[in-house]
Amino acid sequence: MAWDFTTDPEFQKKLDWIKDFVDNTIIPLDLLCDGLDQAQLDALWAPLKEEVKKQGLWAPHLEPEDGGQGMGQVHLALIHEILGRHSLAPEMFGCQGPDSGNMELLAVGATPEQKERWLDPLIRGEVRSTFSMTEPFTASSNPTEMTTTAVRDGDDWLINGHKWFASNGSVSDFTLLFAVTDPDAPPHQRASMFVVEKGTPGMTVVRDVGSMSHPHVSEPGLLYDRIGGHSEVVYENCRVPNENLIGAPGEGFLLSQKRLGGGRIHHAMRCIGQAQYAFEMMCERAASRQTRGRPLGQMQMVQDMIAESYTQLETARLVVMRAAWQMDQGKDHGSSARTEISMIKYLVPKLTLEIIDRAIQIHGALGYTTDMPLEQMYRQGRALRIADGADEVHKQAMDPQILKEVDAVEGWPSEHLPTRREAARKRFGDLVEAARNRR
Repeated sequence: MAWDFTTDPEFQKKLDWIKDFVDNTIIPLDLLCDGLDQAQLDALWAPLKEEVKKQGLWAPHLEPEDGGQGMGQVHLALIHEILGRHSLAPEMFGCQGPDSGNMELLAVGATPEQKERWLDPLIRGEVRSTFSMTEPFTASSNPTEMTTTAVRDGDDWLINGHKWFASNGSVSDFTLLFAVTDPDAPPHQRASMFVVEKGTPGMTVVRDVGSMSHPHVSEPGLLYDRIGGHSEVVYENCRVPNENLIGAPGEGFLLSQKRLGGGRIHHAMRCIGQAQYAFEMMCERAASRQTRGRPLGQMQMVQDMIAESYTQLETARLVVMRAAWQMDQGKDHGSSARTEISMIKYLVPKLTLEIIDRAIQIHGALGYTTDMPLEQMYRQGRALRIADGADEVHKQAMDPQILKEVDAVEGWPSEHLPTRREAARKRFGDLVEAARNRR
């Protein structure tokens, strides 16, 4: 097996361009965007997106036949590490959530007519979308407990249910909705996927829910006028035509898994990008801030924080890149890398929060203020220990995958030394005795 940690020089040039674009255009421009609504932001961002398209970097997560660049997960991971330096950077590259996952789902599950209607304008950046699975009164890490239903009524489906954390729901043009269509089917064949377009009667966006990332009082009727919100949505006899069903009835779980594998790798690499950004600020502060007549970086406790953070960064990057490589090898939307994807999904956000927290600590009071981006990075990063499956769910998912490769034994464990010693004596005893008797 060949081991190679190098990046192709031509691709490295693209990465260098992305890094410069994120650090010197996207980050400083966003500092001036408070108070702009989505229409104003779209006008401001349009030239930036055109520049990305000219560089051949638009929608890098999709295959060429679907309008993307077909870069594969390893290249995507390297890109997303850089895009993770700022929450809006993926938007400029056409690979922002939840749109990127919805594109992947439509690419594998939609008919040609459905692709023309919803996927193509989504890829071009002309519309926005929402993914709606999470419910407020069920354990959403286990979608088999979902209560939202869709019942066939002639040529239509009647949808009833209560969703929340439907990201960008207040400004999106359509929602990919997960609903139970056959409650008596096996658990993972009960649900189906539907497109519900904005303004469909019976669909009510109640509010955008306040969170650590966007703290505000969540009163009914409080809706964002730009991306970034997490909407609570109620469906009451919401009627959608059968042509809005994606895939066949009962294929909701299958389709959702095809959107989640790569997305979890991208989440993890964006976390690493955030951690790297925080680490750079940490090191600058340690080299610059003086106390007791010398830089913080000469203090042993600060040196320990820097060493721990650097080690965690390098460890996290390696395990995520291995998962991306394995997914590229399998070409199966992540099924062959299921254990690795679960591992990075719980490990990397945890390490990222630890690194950001150390950066805040080294900055002291300044790190706690909004004069530095660290406090916002910490608040935003905390969500990923819950989103796309809580840490505990991914740990539980790893266990059966690991143990299925292990054979159970009866009696003493395989490495029981007295038993192994006796077996070795039968196999090698004469040789050892002969050696012992040599003079």
